[in-house]
Amino acid sequence: MATVEDVEAALANVIDPELGLDFVELGLIYGIEIEGGHVQVTYSLTTPGCPIGPQVESQIEEFVQELEGVESVGSEVTFIPPWTPEKMSEDAKFALGF
Repeated sequence: MATVEDVEAALANVIDPELGLDFVELGLIYGIEIEGGHVQVTYSLTTPGCPIGPQVESQIEEFVQELEGVESVGSEVTFIPPWTPEKMSEDAKFALGF
């Protein structure tokens, strides 16, 4: 069965193409819930009008589905609370000059 840590590691493969950093480092993963073989990922985007939403959803499902014991993956975008640069890891802040 996959763990939250396993899912986070898989989500590190979801890259924001504009920033070149992954969604975990950017602080865009808001929640991971595992219930049996189902994984639910709640994420955000840097802005509500960000055009990469469908691509992100597809990548989340693709990478998490590859984990052992995962039977289904759901993803949901939220803007509550809104994303801010303070949510990024220190490494991401450094890479982007914050």
